[in-house]
Amino acid sequence: MIRITLALLALLASPAMAQDIAQDLAQDRAQDRAHEGHGDHAPPEHGTAADASGAASPGPLMEMPPPPEAGSGPPRAADAIWGVEAMHAARHREHTAHGDFPVLWLQADRLEVQLRDAASGVLWDVQGYYGGPTSRFWFKSEGEGAFGERVEDAEVQALWSRAIGPYWDLQAGVRQDLAGPATTYGAVGLQGLAPYMFEVDAALFLSHRGDVTARIEAEIDQRVTQRVIFQPRAEISLSAQDVPALGIGAGLDKVEVGARLRYEFSREFAPYIGVEHSWRLGGSADYARAAGERPGVTSAVIGLRIWL
Repeated sequence: MIRITLALLALLASPAMAQDIAQDLAQDRAQDRAHEGHGDHAPPEHGTAADASGAASPGPLMEMPPPPEAGSGPPRAADAIWGVEAMHAARHREHTAHGDFPVLWLQADRLEVQLRDAASGVLWDVQGYYGGPTSRFWFKSEGEGAFGERVEDAEVQALWSRAIGPYWDLQAGVRQDLAGPATTYGAVGLQGLAPYMFEVDAALFLSHRGDVTARIEAEIDQRVTQRVIFQPRAEISLSAQDVPALGIGAGLDKVEVGARLRYEFSREFAPYIGVEHSWRLGGSADYARAAGERPGVTSAVIGLRIWL
């Protein structure tokens, strides 16, 4: 359209002007033919690269490969600046600040008086550990006895504990009974947090006489208020054979079920009240009757839970 307009103007213009316009039109046509016949002289499009001669080449711009010495430095860049020894000490301090250091913890989960129709008594259940987040020395002790009588059941355990998951520790060590016939056991067990926040302690014992027994304890804290906690608890004892010296029958030996309600003046100091019932079963019930004891006993409990 522009060329037609220029041609009309050339007819109406003077001869000199018409000649100039004709020359401009001829140059435009020559340039158009050059572009159509030699597309490689067109300006490079987006995403193409030009070589040294100015010709466009297809494809994106390519980066040069990294130099051979790029991967020859230390695995951590800070080591190249501050030195390996200085950074090792700094990383050790960082790990320590985030929990990788030994801790001493002691807890009396149950220090209680048990009131019942027969002879009332006392019971303790204490445990603690010393060590880091994944490897620890674990100490446990529990026992019970009637007022005015010798302690009928007492034990201590010394265990090495190793974390095998976020919520579980594998424990192995020795157990020594301090009441009744002197008995030493090898012990192996699992302790941790089961689904739905149940605290579980399960152990298998092998005595120096070859007797195999097991015990499983489970409890859960149900928070009523910020300070009042309701704690159901159950314990099951089993034996692979009769152990007359200890008054234990094969199979289910003893079952304890109880519930405690505690008030936490602080997390470290919490008195409680509760009730607990225990049964001796099977052969163990027969041994209890032969010793003049009742196989089933219900107790009201008053106690204290503390930890350091």
